[in-house]
Amino acid sequence: MDRLFSMTMFVKAVELGSFSAAADALQMSPQLVGKNVRMLEQHLGVRLLNRTTRSQHLTEIGATFYERARNILAEMEIAEGLAAQTRIVPKGKLRINASVTFGVHALTPKIAEYMQLYPEVSVELCLSNRYIDLIDEGFDAIFRIGELSDSGLIARQLRPYRLILCASPRYMETHEPLLTPDDLTRHECLGFSHTELRTTWTFDGPDGHKTVQVKGRLMSDSGEAIVCAGLCGAGIMLQPSELVTPYLQSGQLVEILPEYKAPTRPMHLVHTPDRRMTPKLRSFVDFIVASFGINQTEQA
Repeated sequence: MDRLFSMTMFVKAVELGSFSAAADALQMSPQLVGKNVRMLEQHLGVRLLNRTTRSQHLTEIGATFYERARNILAEMEIAEGLAAQTRIVPKGKLRINASVTFGVHALTPKIAEYMQLYPEVSVELCLSNRYIDLIDEGFDAIFRIGELSDSGLIARQLRPYRLILCASPRYMETHEPLLTPDDLTRHECLGFSHTELRTTWTFDGPDGHKTVQVKGRLMSDSGEAIVCAGLCGAGIMLQPSELVTPYLQSGQLVEILPEYKAPTRPMHLVHTPDRRMTPKLRSFVDFIVASFGINQTEQA
């Protein structure tokens, strides 16, 4: 016996009031509907319907079973719908938000790849370092760096956000060397005004966890501006790896105290808990997890 098939016969007979009405709706014979309901009752070992030649009535257990069976069939319909959605071509506009540095230097090249894969999807990428409310501001998905609050949204964990301590060779040649993070207090440090990095830098190293209060004459809410100043020899900076790595590779910047690492910050892709996620959003989420997921090798 196909229990789901028999369950469908039973639910339809209850909703329409008779075997014959259920048979008409399902385009089969009343005898087949009745046979499946009786087989279901035999399988369960209880009577679900009291039937006469003129009417039918649910038994007490039949009423309870009907509610559960209806929910099960509804969930099956949703599951089948989700499977069908994966076969639909993603199309339409996606509104995405990310922080400026990550968005420019890491995300935008990947979005270009995504749009080549899905030519019927357009993307509106909004970059901002301020806190974004996904629902109120109408975004499909946002990239969030740092600890998440319990917002009821769906968060897909991505690889952590890594910061690197560095400066230009010119700055290092004209200032006293650094042996530990404590030596930063005697140097010009370029603060990032958007977060606690404006005055507080933290490291994990050979002597454990260490927090240093730094200061400097230049502070900015733009990582790009800080790096530009650092390249000109204005001071030491603690900035994201995707922003400074090209300059480290070219020798325009040098890493400082490499044995002391700034703790990584968690990063997530966040979207609403939609039970029927649109093909465009599902394809984007899957692509981003494949590109920036925690199992991916972090960019050098």
